[in-house]
Parts: sequence; C-alpha cells; structure tokens
Amino acid sequence: MSLRFPDPAQRAAIAAAAKQAGVSMQEYILSAAYDRATAVEQRFIKGFRASMARSGAAFAAEPGGADPSAEQRAAEQEAQRELEHQKRGHAA
Repeated sequence: MSLRFPDPAQRAAIAAAAKQAGVSMQEYILSAAYDRATAVEQRFIKGFRASMARSGAAFAAEPGGADPSAEQRAAEQEAQRELEHQKRGHAA
C-alpha cells in the first residue's frame, strides 16, 4: 500500500497516532478504515431494525390484512385444489 500524503502535517499526525498505538501506519490506517466502515454498518443495521419495528407495528394495527382468517385460508386452499384439478383435466 502506497502512503502518499499531500499534507505533511496530516502524515505527521497519522504517524504519531500510529506510533502511540504501537502499530505501523498501514495497520493504523486500515484499522481506522475498518472502524469507520463498521460504524456505518452498525448505523445501517440500527436504522433497518427500527424500520422493521415500525413495519411490524403497522401490520399489527391491521390484523386482517396480514393474517387471513381460517375461513379465508380454507377457501384459498379449495380454490387452489380446483385449479390443480382443472389443469390435470386439460392435460389428459
């Protein structure tokens, strides 16, 4: 990895921080990049979980739309059986 810094003060600050941490500049920079990416990932996951919770609450508020009644499920299964029976009749 090539470490070129147009700003000598930035290079000096990173070198000092790496030395204080007891690691090479490359390791320090890679570790900082990993930490930043992980923080972004954690913010995304937190937002996603909050979104899922809101969606779950919205579906819970309308129980009939997300969870069909036993009668509706039975009617759907019967309709599916009739369609399958018709398909077999046309295929023969």
